[in-house]
Amino acid sequence: MQKFLIIQTAFIGDVVLATAVAEKLHLYYPEAQIDFFVRKGNELLFDGHPFIKKVWVWNKRENKLFNLFKLIRQVRKENYDEVINLQRFFSSGLLTVFSGAKYTSGFTINPLSVFFTQRKTHHISRNGVLHEVARNQQLIQHLTDVDYAKPRLYPSFADQQNIKHLIGQPYICCAPGSVWFTKQYPKSHWIAFLKQLPTDLVIYFIGAKTDRNLIDELIEVTENSQAQNLSGELSFLESAALMKGAVMNFANDSAPMHFATALNAPITAIFCSTVPAFGYGPLSNTSIILETPENLKCRPCGIHGLKKCPLGHFKCAYTILPERLVRIVYERRNK
Repeated sequence: MQKFLIIQTAFIGDVVLATAVAEKLHLYYPEAQIDFFVRKGNELLFDGHPFIKKVWVWNKRENKLFNLFKLIRQVRKENYDEVINLQRFFSSGLLTVFSGAKYTSGFTINPLSVFFTQRKTHHISRNGVLHEVARNQQLIQHLTDVDYAKPRLYPSFADQQNIKHLIGQPYICCAPGSVWFTKQYPKSHWIAFLKQLPTDLVIYFIGAKTDRNLIDELIEVTENSQAQNLSGELSFLESAALMKGAVMNFANDSAPMHFATALNAPITAIFCSTVPAFGYGPLSNTSIILETPENLKCRPCGIHGLKKCPLGHFKCAYTILPERLVRIVYERRNK
């Protein structure tokens, strides 16, 4: 039996996109053992997964290097046939090099890639050619083919039951938060959007605990009795299951957008300072991308977003009018 280890120790959305590599490997090698190596917290994405056997969890916040070397020793005992490193930093390179795997693959941008068996270029530009899932799956083309699989998450029956009481009438999901300010659709625009929605439409706000204050303020200001703040209350998989049944989901360039992709849920992705051409856009069958209609020379100002707009005007976000979101809701309801 072949044994594969996929390494992705970045953020939640990156791990969701990495599941596409597992899907492709499982398609070609249904009997193989496929494991993941992720940062602490992201292992929750794999609860009840039907074919991921083991998830290695690295605590990066406490005793980072000590924990890494401890895990490396344990990984070596697994005798993996191949390690696929999707992360582009030194620490993941160490794990790859010292994994003891027969074959290793990763991106040339990794500082230790010279020691990998196979290396591929990871190129991001505003004129993007490849989606991130396609870039990642370059690393397994020698094992599969040139076509890429899509990411997928597997909410369990229990996850479905836990959100069953929420899906009795038409609803939308909104995820207004982001780690980066310049990825966040403005609070004023969310407020204007909420005020124009049909009064019989339920609005579920999802996200992390850190989003609760923002969402509470949105609901309080709009006095929308149909809006509920579920941020921090649902697990990753429960959130994804809820998104699957929505009339439409609205999210920034962030993890919830990738949740929608992984469940093939309808998604409207709002790109402020970043651009879909970087290769991180939605892949659902129903995917709508909203961007500024203006040709801003300052956009994009960074790959991951910034803590504030460098020029102070944040036009990339403010010029995406709330009426565009409202129109999408009504169009979806009338189908």
